[in-house]
Amino acid sequence: MSTDGSTERVTLAEIAHEAGVSLSTISKVLNGRADVAAATRARVEHALAERGYRRRGNGRSESRAELIELVFHELDPIWSMELIDGVESVAKQHGLSVVLTVSGSRHSPDPDWIEGVMRRRPVGVVLVFSDLVPEYREQLHARAIPFVIVDPAGDPSADAPSVGSANWSGGLAATRHLIELGHQRIAAITGPADMMCSLARIDGYRSAMNSAGLPIEESWIRFGDFHVSGGRDRARELLDGPERPTAIFAGSDMQALGVLEAARERGIRVPEELSVVGYDDIPLAAWLTPKLTTVHQPLRRMGEEATRLAIRLADEPLGPGAATPRMDLATSLVVRESTAPPAAA
Repeated sequence: MSTDGSTERVTLAEIAHEAGVSLSTISKVLNGRADVAAATRARVEHALAERGYRRRGNGRSESRAELIELVFHELDPIWSMELIDGVESVAKQHGLSVVLTVSGSRHSPDPDWIEGVMRRRPVGVVLVFSDLVPEYREQLHARAIPFVIVDPAGDPSADAPSVGSANWSGGLAATRHLIELGHQRIAAITGPADMMCSLARIDGYRSAMNSAGLPIEESWIRFGDFHVSGGRDRARELLDGPERPTAIFAGSDMQALGVLEAARERGIRVPEELSVVGYDDIPLAAWLTPKLTTVHQPLRRMGEEATRLAIRLADEPLGPGAATPRMDLATSLVVRESTAPPAAA
């Protein structure tokens, strides 16, 4: 659709007629004004999306703020900084600043966020969420604001541009390492059962155990959260059980910290009596005692690639029928001091 001159005026008039609103209301929605009822805004956004309306130029608008917006549902002081550093480094290369927003749950931002981003009009948005609801996508698309999902913890829809990592391979590598050391009683602690990365890492664990012909005790697989407390609580359950595992694969380095704490409480030596593998390879992992064996997830690079993609989509929007960009970065095992062969029976 052309959006120049009289064609734009006719098109907006048609959209206003279809949505049952005035041209001034269309203008308010396009400019992110807050004084439009939510139901009216949704109706207009839907009509704009249905018509494939995009602003003049199909690229960066002069009215855009020179910003990249980075959105989390929560800020972890260690894990989040890796992503933030990656986003900031690329934004700086392009003369852009970064605005950081915390909103919603791990599944999607809160409704007030979308109103705010419409007002801020950034060059692009990087979201650390599982996905983005269709209503928000339509609103961003209507304003030609590209978004990219950083996917360490979810499974975005096929039509959502995203940057992720190889969670299944990471779980496989961690478990194979423990098997190669001679462990057979290997437990796994992961995140919430409704997060794709939690399931993928456990699937990797299961594949490694099955390939080695080792039994999988369902009681040795524990779902929780990716925080220290989650790892500590689940490890306490495992270590106090009737048959203690000789090794634990934790779904995050923060969980692994909790496992180490639970082991210390019980006087269990790591790695002499219990091997522990984490996931993420946050900087702290190399400074622990013992230094943590872990799966390196390239968090900083994930932030970099997501920002590059958002900027590219701002300059060159996807055309009709174009493949949605999806990037999965490799994970790798980093062997340190927290793993060793099991103690002789």
